[in-house]
Amino acid sequence: MDAAAQPARAITAFDVFLAFLRQGFTAFGGPAAHLGYFRREFVERRGWLSDAAYADLVALCHFLPGPSSSQMGMAIGLRQAGLAGALAALVGFTTPAAAAMIAFALLKPRISGTFGDGWLHGLHAAAAAVVLQVVVQMARTLAIGPIRAGMTIGAGVGLFLIPGPAAQAATLAAGGLFGLALLRDTPATTTQSDAAETVDTGSALIALGLFVGLLVGLPLLANLLQNPGLGMASVFYRTGALVFGGDHVVLPLLEREVVDRRWLDPQTFLAGYGAVQALPGPLFNFAGYVGAAQRYGPGGIAGALIALFSIYLPSLLLVTGVLPFWDRLKREGWARGVVAGIGATVVGVLAATLWNPVLMIAVRQPADWALVIAAFVFLQVAKLPAWVIVPGFALATGVFLRN
Repeated sequence: MDAAAQPARAITAFDVFLAFLRQGFTAFGGPAAHLGYFRREFVERRGWLSDAAYADLVALCHFLPGPSSSQMGMAIGLRQAGLAGALAALVGFTTPAAAAMIAFALLKPRISGTFGDGWLHGLHAAAAAVVLQVVVQMARTLAIGPIRAGMTIGAGVGLFLIPGPAAQAATLAAGGLFGLALLRDTPATTTQSDAAETVDTGSALIALGLFVGLLVGLPLLANLLQNPGLGMASVFYRTGALVFGGDHVVLPLLEREVVDRRWLDPQTFLAGYGAVQALPGPLFNFAGYVGAAQRYGPGGIAGALIALFSIYLPSLLLVTGVLPFWDRLKREGWARGVVAGIGATVVGVLAATLWNPVLMIAVRQPADWALVIAAFVFLQVAKLPAWVIVPGFALATGVFLRN
């Protein structure tokens, strides 16, 4: 038989794992950059998807709550090798940076003891600049027009006056309702997928049922059994299930859940958020740091694994459950309106978090504004990547502000 006529070898879950492990070591730059890396790797280089199929999955992952680039990886893996492929993509993409964040959480006290806390000051300033850049960039795409801009301003002002997890959840819900009423004319995505379905309807419904069941049941079970591990799992699962608007929105949701419960102090929390900016892979790996460093229940490696598994599980269930119904759902005006309304509201949520606690921690004296502004200029104007700016500012303040 002629070699050219032989059928192509089937893509296995191990193939998916190796491909995404490479991305986990090299995909710097945040969620938007990750999508560019994925397109080059899986559309241009490997030919696993056509451009139309890739664009369709991008639309799906922007529709769903959760970490968009991680969901994109899961969706690609699911298309190629079923559920095993989705798991392989998730593990490969997250493992390198997750391991680094766990190590940072465990070694941070020793680093501070050896080098002082001056380096943390630079880390906080760089993290504030990163959040400011994200607010600016998201506002340009999600808060366009008077209706969306008004929703963004209302959400930010409301959460400035009444902060807290309950207020954030109510704000997001209100954004969805306003979007349903006022933004139903949001343009539809016209791409379509050319990949074969790998999830049947029954399995999809089971995944969606598990998503809802765990969202409701985990807090009840944790309260009934008074189990710290389940309590952690319920917090991180709820965070992963409610992060609308991109990976950076994990900051306000986790901050209210974790810092308000005093599992971490605000300075330690923000230091981890700054550190994750310097690493490749998804920002949700920040959960591994929080799980390892927190004071409630199982900390260390066990706490990190609980946090990581719990925060990514909602996305895995949603991608598995929604993908078979996506072609129909994306044509509905009400669905596009809800997503547009939540997106506009999310910008306000992140802006409120930028002020408190991010800037409240980073700016301790008037001169600290210069640090934040300088980091923002390097990011936004000079276009230097965060993985250069964050360690650079930590090193600089560590040398000059050592104490």
